[in-house]
Order: sequence, then C-alpha cells, then structure tokens
Amino acid sequence: MKEFDVIVVGAGTGGCMTAKTLAEAGLEVCLIDRKRREDIGEKVCGDAIAKHHLDDLGLEYPKGEELESRISGVKIYSPDKETVFKIKGERVWRGGFILNRRLFGQRLLRQAEDAGATLLDSTHVIEPIFRDGFVVGVLVRNVKTAGRTQLQAKVVVDASGYTAVLRNKLPPEMGIEQSIRGEDVEACYREIREIKEPFPDPEFGEIYLDLSITPGGYHWIFPEGENKVNVGLGVAMCPGFPNPKNQLYQRVLTKPLFKGSRVLTGGAWYDPTRRPLDCMVGNGIVFVGDAACQVNPVHGGGMGPSMRGGKIAAESIVEALEKGDVSREGLWHYNTQYMTVYGAKQAGVDMFKIFLLRGVSNDDLNYGMKYKIVTEEDIFRVSIGENLRLNITDKTKRVFRGAGRLSLLRRLRNTANLLKEMKTLYMNYPASPSSFSEWKKKTQELIETAGKRLSKK
Repeated sequence: MKEFDVIVVGAGTGGCMTAKTLAEAGLEVCLIDRKRREDIGEKVCGDAIAKHHLDDLGLEYPKGEELESRISGVKIYSPDKETVFKIKGERVWRGGFILNRRLFGQRLLRQAEDAGATLLDSTHVIEPIFRDGFVVGVLVRNVKTAGRTQLQAKVVVDASGYTAVLRNKLPPEMGIEQSIRGEDVEACYREIREIKEPFPDPEFGEIYLDLSITPGGYHWIFPEGENKVNVGLGVAMCPGFPNPKNQLYQRVLTKPLFKGSRVLTGGAWYDPTRRPLDCMVGNGIVFVGDAACQVNPVHGGGMGPSMRGGKIAAESIVEALEKGDVSREGLWHYNTQYMTVYGAKQAGVDMFKIFLLRGVSNDDLNYGMKYKIVTEEDIFRVSIGENLRLNITDKTKRVFRGAGRLSLLRRLRNTANLLKEMKTLYMNYPASPSSFSEWKKKTQELIETAGKRLSKK
C-alpha cells in the first residue's frame, strides 16, 4: 500500500490550491483526478472570476491564451428589461476576468506539481478506507487498466466537486452532512458560442433576472472576445424545475444576438448554492470546494472560494500534522478559520438567496429595481457578504403603499436583519467540537425562521 502524508481527491481549483500549499510546506502529497492530465481544468462553468480573489491569493492575473477577456463590470437586467443596474468602478468592484478554464486549471496543476505534489490522473476514487474511526486512505481504480489500488495517508481531502465522492460514503457518526437540499442546488447549462456580430459592450458581462425563465437563478451572457460569448443559465432544483438546456434554447438563444451563431462547446453541471457545510472536517478527512459547498449562494461563483478554502485547509492540515493530531478536533481550526474569513459572508448571502427564492415575483423585482430600494452598489456588496442597506424613504413608502407592495418592504427589512444575524452567528463559530451541536441548532432555527419570514404570503 502506497503511503503519503496527504491525499487530495480532485484536481480542480480547490484541490490544486490545497495540494500546492501542502507540498510547499514539505509534505508528500498525492493529487488524484479521474480526468487525463491534459484535460484537467476543463469544466463547464461561467468562467468568470473577480480580480480580488486572485489578489487575495497572490496569484498572477491570467494572460495570453489563458485570458479570454477582461470585464470592468456587470449589467443586471430587470425581468421587464426596463431597468439596468451597472456594477462597476474601483469603489464597488475591481473588475474581473473571463478565463480559458482549462488553461487556468493547467496553470494551477503545474504549480502544484512544481511544488512537489504527485499527480495520479485517469484515476477514479471508489471509496474511503477506514481504520479505528479514522479515514486513513482511499481505494482507487485506474480508468485505463481497471486495476485497483489502496493508497494510504494521514489525512485525506475531498475536493471532488459537487459529487463529493467521499463525503457521500462516510458513516453518520462522522457528523458530516451527506445530502444537499434540492433548492440549494442549481442545475446549469451553458454554451460557448461564436456570434456573427461583435458583442455590443465587451467590457460588461450581462446577467438577466427573470423567474419565468430561470426560477431561483438567472441567465448570463459573458463576452469572450469580440465574436465569442459564454451564455448559460441556472435554475434552482425545486420540485418541477425546468430543464436548463431547454430553457436556454427556447428562451435565451432566440435573442437576435444569437441569430446565425454556432456552438463551439457546451454542457451541464450542478452548483451547490448555499452556505458552507456546517462542519468540514472529520477524523482524518477534510472537505474543500464544491464538496464543502464553498460557493457564493447568489451568483454561484466557486473558483475564488474554493481556492481560498484549499489554502486555509492546507495550512490547518500542516498545523494538525505538526501536533500529531488529525482527529476532528485536531483539524477543527480549518472550520473556524474558513467560517470567519469567508463562510460568514456566504451564510449572510444565503439569507438573501432565500429571499430571492421564496419572497419575490418578477413584478417585485421590476418594482424594486425601478425604485432602487437596493442600489447597484448594495447589490454587489450583498453578493460578497456585506450587510444589506435599504434605501427606504417616506416617498418610497408612499409609492409602495399605493401599489400594495408594503409586504415587499417588510420582507426586505426581515432579510437585512436575518442576514446580519446569520453573519454574526458564523463569526462566532465554535472554537471546538464541544460547542458545535448547540451552534448548529441555532443555525437550523435561524434558517427555519428565514423560510417563514421571507416567504411571500
């Protein structure tokens, strides 16, 4: 049985950052992915990442073929298309990039390998190996030869994405959430298309809100150069949710922009859009990226949070190994660090997502955007986890009262209060497992309260 210090399952953005950070600390790391080496990084995705994520991680900006385009802002369209919010400028958003996802992934993989990580590509992870209540390795199968091998490690990291191949096979006593509610998952479909005419405003990505097309989600058009776009949509997997590919073809690709366009590539995927797992560690095991639900609950962006999670996880694993304690308690510092650095923001955004999912109609969105109850700047700040500020004047109250929409203002106030309350709860994440049950109970109670107070009556 081959032995490593740490095995990282999944060579996506989170897995590569985890492996790189661990290897840089001098640990013997095995990075496993079921894809061939040359295909690692290839993923159906919106391909957009904000500059601030790369700045926070000390990563170089994409350039050359890795960079599809730079975007200085985002336009958000109301369902009736009469109101457009422009999110731009250094004070609000420092801009971002549309990536060639495969080449960006290949860069992260090279950095992990250059740091000393060993890659096992074309390798499928079948299940975790247990000993005395600890995860001590994984059983793998070579995709090409079908041969099976047991790999052993002091710590195993599940960074396998939405499928969470190890998380779903843990015993209940590990205390890790295994299933994710349907309404907390977006079913997505997107295509890269070559268009006949240049994209009208290539400095801006476009996001469209329309619950009749994308219930619980949105559709987007992101420029990738003059005559190429990333176009797709996501819908919440609530009962009876529509097929996202059908919605794209029937409701989005019928726009004049796509007349005569052709598909370059396309595909579907699932995005966990909720706060992070309540606990991301167990005896000998850690979760990173989509497997830990480290995704922005509103816009579904996961590259930045997954890399941040991978770095924090790796640093916590190094600390645990130095102390000789890879138990749940020994790895707990990862939970507390991630929750205070990023998880609290995600949890706050989750409250806003519940409001959008249960509390609004297209008419509400049209009305709220028209009268700027929440401004462009506030929309962006909420999306990154800051508190919700409401622009409610006496005139606004009169207008909304006259239109019979005071309940919308009430639900927005409730959202603002619950968002702040949830963030506070996560900023006070328990310092050890001994207080976790009490904290989790409070979290569940707050989520149930949000479901009642934010739902449209």
